[in-house]
Amino acid sequence: MLGNLYSRCNPIESIPVYLKDESGEVLGHVDQGLGHYADAFSFHLAEDICKRLSSGQFAYSFSYDYADDSSPGDAGRKIKLNCICLTPLSPPVKPGVPKVVKQEVVAEK
Repeated sequence: MLGNLYSRCNPIESIPVYLKDESGEVLGHVDQGLGHYADAFSFHLAEDICKRLSSGQFAYSFSYDYADDSSPGDAGRKIKLNCICLTPLSPPVKPGVPKVVKQEVVAEK
């Protein structure tokens, strides 16, 4: 999820997960997995949100600060993750399915 930011990220104990942006609804929190999958995150969210997240129905973004202001340049600086924001994606339009349902007109006798 973090890609190349993961190696630069300070350990994550618990950070909030918001809907859309930091002013949105708090959906739950995330913490860093321990043990065999130490580079994994554990999401503590409602079941329906977890299902939508795992099926790719959300885009996600991160808010972070640099952990050490004294390091020169951005490339190798450590970061402190502040939150994860989930933005719902529009459902894909299926080919061959009309966007507007035509209504049948019945003439009166």
